[in-house]
Amino acid sequence: MGDVLHAMPAVTALRERHPEWQIDWAIEPRWSELLEAQPEIHDPEWRFSQRDERRPLIDRWISVPTREWKKRPLAVSTMVDIRGLRKDLRGAQYDVCVDMQGAIRSAVIGRMAGAGVFAGLAEPREAAAAWLYGLRVKVEAAHVVEQGCELLGGAVGEVLRPAKVMLPVDAAAELWCDELVEKSGDGFALMAPTAGWGAKQWPAERYGAVAAELGQAGFRTLVNAASAEDEAARRVVEASGGAAVVVPCSVGQMIALTRRARVVIAGDTGPLHLAAALGRPVVGLFGPTDPERNGPYGMREDRVRVLRHGSSRRDHSRRAETEQGLMQIRVEEVTEAAFALLRAGQDTVKA
Repeated sequence: MGDVLHAMPAVTALRERHPEWQIDWAIEPRWSELLEAQPEIHDPEWRFSQRDERRPLIDRWISVPTREWKKRPLAVSTMVDIRGLRKDLRGAQYDVCVDMQGAIRSAVIGRMAGAGVFAGLAEPREAAAAWLYGLRVKVEAAHVVEQGCELLGGAVGEVLRPAKVMLPVDAAAELWCDELVEKSGDGFALMAPTAGWGAKQWPAERYGAVAAELGQAGFRTLVNAASAEDEAARRVVEASGGAAVVVPCSVGQMIALTRRARVVIAGDTGPLHLAAALGRPVVGLFGPTDPERNGPYGMREDRVRVLRHGSSRRDHSRRAETEQGLMQIRVEEVTEAAFALLRAGQDTVKA
């Protein structure tokens, strides 16, 4: 999710400059709602209409269900799916294909397209991916969002600057969210206690302690979770003494929920970057990843607080245990940062 959101400012900049170009996106289907709202039952043909608020950025998304393929790598159905994907990509006759992720998997898929230009980073996340690129683009920017602009700009021969992300508006998700938050009074805080791997994950019990403090001040805390059985979310609720509530939701519903949050508290994970893309106030908790590269991008100073202990060192090893530097961030620091953003938001409303 974070990779998609980090790439979107560059793609949005290209879309704004060339509204007539066909821009398609190959994506894991579970993240497709970042690009296209779920179709309405009574309007089955809308997918093929012009871009609108339900699909504002791209012309179409292409399903690449690698998560499912990994579960059955040798199955006939997987081979059929991959052949079908290659046929689809080749049939589109793309002029340019860009691997925005820098992984071997994404590079292989990009190579399938057979585009006239296949570009990727000169030094991608997974070094072997560079072997598959026809054009290797060297980037100099520190932040991954700006690197994406350098990469995409290099691929099409233009200078691109990060643009404000265009996310879909799902009418059904918006209605669901309105009904959910109707009882939230002065508003709510949104927490995302999980992360891509354990080292980036601040302890759930500490999130719960922050939620308890927010509750004492009259703020409800909603905890993002993929399901009601999410273990980390359950521990947050238990530690909050009932001040927090688990909210299982789809990606489209998460977008709607984030749009309404008074503050979002999370580690280096998709929901944090979603909040940043939507311009919502965020408290970002960083450990083994560097906020200079991965932090909330392009936000006003009064809308962001990034916490990282001086002992943390950049390390993308996917360790299960919370990184020791991240463990040094105290509940009091996070609570203070959250209240500072809430106060700033109140001042903005009054002004």
